[in-house]
Amino acid sequence: MTKKQVKNELLIPDYVFEASWEVCNKMGGIYTVLSSKAKTMQTIYNGNVLFVGPDVWKTDESPWFVEDKKLFADWIKTAKKADGLKIRCGYWDVPGQPKAVLVDFQSFFDKKDDFYTHMWNTFKVDSLHAYGDYDESCMFAYAAASAIESFYNFYRLENKNVVVHFDEWMLGMGLLYVKDRLPKVATVFTTHATTVGRSICSNNKPLYGQLKAYNGDQMSHELNVVSRHSVEKAAAHEADCFTTVSGVTAMECEQLLRCKPEITPNGFEKDFVPTGRAYTTKRNRARKALIGMTEKLTGQKIDKDCLLIATSGRYEYRNKGIDVFIDALNRVKYLHKLEKQVIAFIMVPAWVDSPREDLKTRLKSKTDYTTPLPNPFITHNIHNMDNDQIVSQLRWLKLDEVQSRVKIVFVPSYLNGADGILNMDYYDLLIGMDATFFPSYYEPWGYTPHESIAFSVPTLTTSLSGFGVWAKQIDDCSSIASGIRVTTRNDDNFVHVAIRICDAICQLSAMPPERVAEMRKKATDKAAIADWGHFYRHYSDAYSKALHKAKAR
Repeated sequence: MTKKQVKNELLIPDYVFEASWEVCNKMGGIYTVLSSKAKTMQTIYNGNVLFVGPDVWKTDESPWFVEDKKLFADWIKTAKKADGLKIRCGYWDVPGQPKAVLVDFQSFFDKKDDFYTHMWNTFKVDSLHAYGDYDESCMFAYAAASAIESFYNFYRLENKNVVVHFDEWMLGMGLLYVKDRLPKVATVFTTHATTVGRSICSNNKPLYGQLKAYNGDQMSHELNVVSRHSVEKAAAHEADCFTTVSGVTAMECEQLLRCKPEITPNGFEKDFVPTGRAYTTKRNRARKALIGMTEKLTGQKIDKDCLLIATSGRYEYRNKGIDVFIDALNRVKYLHKLEKQVIAFIMVPAWVDSPREDLKTRLKSKTDYTTPLPNPFITHNIHNMDNDQIVSQLRWLKLDEVQSRVKIVFVPSYLNGADGILNMDYYDLLIGMDATFFPSYYEPWGYTPHESIAFSVPTLTTSLSGFGVWAKQIDDCSSIASGIRVTTRNDDNFVHVAIRICDAICQLSAMPPERVAEMRKKATDKAAIADWGHFYRHYSDAYSKALHKAKAR
């Protein structure tokens, strides 16, 4: 075998460890990345996959973790006695049921200053300007890496192909620890969104037109994210393989982190989606729940054939295009082209206080109410409601009125099945939608539109999302009738995007049933080629590259 052939040989890990804040801890899109690829990983690596997450469950148990006290029992005992680690082992309750380790990191705060000093001396990570969740994230990263080191040594994996994968800046310290302590181990670091890039957008600065003019280090000081950027940049440069999720974010990484990543696009697991009769049953149940709740909230009868649409995701008002979506709904409100009632849901977790007791009372009653509740556009009480951006804009545009053919319902709670009002999981509600809209300005990948088409729900996204860029590469996406509409978005075309959404809603309201069925099938067909079965090869290549680099070390 020639040197070139050896270099290009696909090396397969014997063990893969992946550490993230969102292992058995559902918070955002990274949870979906990891939980949906777990089954594929289990198959490829013969079950030798271990996910490492934070043990933040002190009173209630994680609903996504099934503890097994017999799993790795000898190691747990040794790790506690020899290394002072408090860990629990079990299985992540997702398709594939991968092994998971939850690490209690509280005791690591006592070592924080010494650890930060070592990281500065070794990797020039600047923790001096840290604030917010930086310490908590880094102490978990430290604990997670220590647990991996302990497992590696206990089971004598020195002669195995071992890959350790860390996600986002929050786990950057973990990668640096492993690089320092376990030189034979191949390290992979994934940034799903750069710290500085996200901050630029969140501070209403133009990212894309000015990208080449930005210096990441300088901007981290201006935006007060020095420590996060510092650990992210160090991890990117020290990793045996640095990856990101799309070409859109790769440009950011090259400019702001001065490091070119491999691209590992996000897939989705088909096992999350019901089929056949189960799909129809769940869709009907979701529509009944959403329409029924809206009737109780507004005191108005809703047509059963109404158009149910939604946006969802992280509460980033500008980045996720929530502002554009609301503006588009305001435009639709004053049109007279709607063939159906439109109920638009904004499913974005906010600073939620509690479920509304008046709405809960109505939901328990069989009475047909004819008067709206106070604030008939929101399902939960939220803290500091008068200053909430979504609430303020809905009131300003008078979109809180119930007489319109366009009704808006803000659901500001995590939809995990226990929100107190709908008490259904997000996927169990998504399946009831007729379309979704995600006019993002900053969207490294875009799981929300990806999930939508997986559930046969047509969607609109933008050219600034990684998923949107991928979709345009495989098919015409100029109309929502194709299952995915990708509308052009840049620093300056807010109104253009709002008009495109408005047009799509009007088109959907007038679409005959046979066209709807065709559109939904096109969405499903596109989802079929965006699953992990097609996309995981990118991770296989990244892991192989990391192993080659580790072997050469």
